[in-house]
Amino acid sequence: MWDYSETVKEHFYNPRNAGAVAEANAVGDVGSISCGDALRLTLKVEPDTEVILDAGFQTFGCGSAIASSSALTEMVKGKTLDEALTITNQDIADFLGGLPPEKMHCSVMGREALQAAIANYRGEEWEDDHEEGALVCKCFAIDEVMIRDTIKANNLSSIEDVTNYTKAGGGCSSCHEGIEKILSEEMAARGETFVPGAVGKKKEGVVKLKSPKPEAAPVVAAAKGKLTTVQRIRVIEEVLEGLRPALKADGGDVELIDVDGKNIYVNLVGACSGCQMAAMTLGGVQQKLIETLGEFVKVVPHSERPVAIEGV
Repeated sequence: MWDYSETVKEHFYNPRNAGAVAEANAVGDVGSISCGDALRLTLKVEPDTEVILDAGFQTFGCGSAIASSSALTEMVKGKTLDEALTITNQDIADFLGGLPPEKMHCSVMGREALQAAIANYRGEEWEDDHEEGALVCKCFAIDEVMIRDTIKANNLSSIEDVTNYTKAGGGCSSCHEGIEKILSEEMAARGETFVPGAVGKKKEGVVKLKSPKPEAAPVVAAAKGKLTTVQRIRVIEEVLEGLRPALKADGGDVELIDVDGKNIYVNLVGACSGCQMAAMTLGGVQQKLIETLGEFVKVVPHSERPVAIEGV
C-alpha cells in the first residue's frame, strides 16, 4: 500500500548485517514483541579508539523496521561512538530515501537501539521503560520522556505526527488528551500554538502513501465537515474503492464489514488474506482513512473483533 523508495526495498529484500555480531561488546535492546516491534543491535567496538568495527541487528517487525535496522548498521560502521551518537532518526530515514510518515517510528527505534548499545558498552544505564505512572500510551508502553524527546527532535505538531513517530495514540486513543498536553507544552516552548485536530505535517523527503484515484477527490471535500453516520460509512466505502485497484493488481481485495465508533472492521480477501504484508496493507488503509475523515480511526481485521458474550 505504501510507495517505498528503492533503497528501502533493497534493504528489506537484502538486509545488511542481519544477525548477531560475533564477539560483540555492546548490545542494545529496544521495543517489545508484544507491542509489534523489537530490535536488538549488537556492536563490536575497538576499546582503544572506540571505533565501531562491526554491527549486526535482529529485528522483529515490518519491512520498514528491517530496512531501518539494516541501514543503521551500515551507517555506524567505521564511526567512533561519539560520531555514531550524532545520528538522528531523520538521518536513518534520509539514508533510505525517505520513509512513509506512519513508519517513522521504525527509524526512531533504530536511534534508540544505538543509544542503548553505546550506553551498554560504557556501563551506563539506559532504559526505554519507565514506571507505570510515567506511561502516556499503555497500548504500546510509550512514556512521556520518549514523546517529549521525539517531538523536540523532529518538530512534531500533531497527534498524528506523534503516532507516526512513536506509535503512541495508535491503539485505543485514550491517551490522546495526554499527548495533546505534551504537544501544547513543547510547541509553546518553541513559540508555536498547538491546534487540536491538526493533521500531520508533510515532511520533505518522506515517501507518502499513494493518493486515491482522481474521482475520489469529492470524498475528501465532503469529509471536511461533521458527517452523519451514513455519510461517514459512504466516505469509508469510497476510500476503500479508491484503494481497491492496487490491491486487485496483486490478486487481493478488501471489504468493509462494520463500523463501530473509531474501529473500522474489514476483511482482506484473495492474495491479501494471510499475506506476510497484511499488517502493512491494513496500516496503509488506516492512514488513508485518517487523512480523508480528518479523525483517528483504527482499521481492524474482522477476525480480531472481540466476541460479545450474551448476558455479560
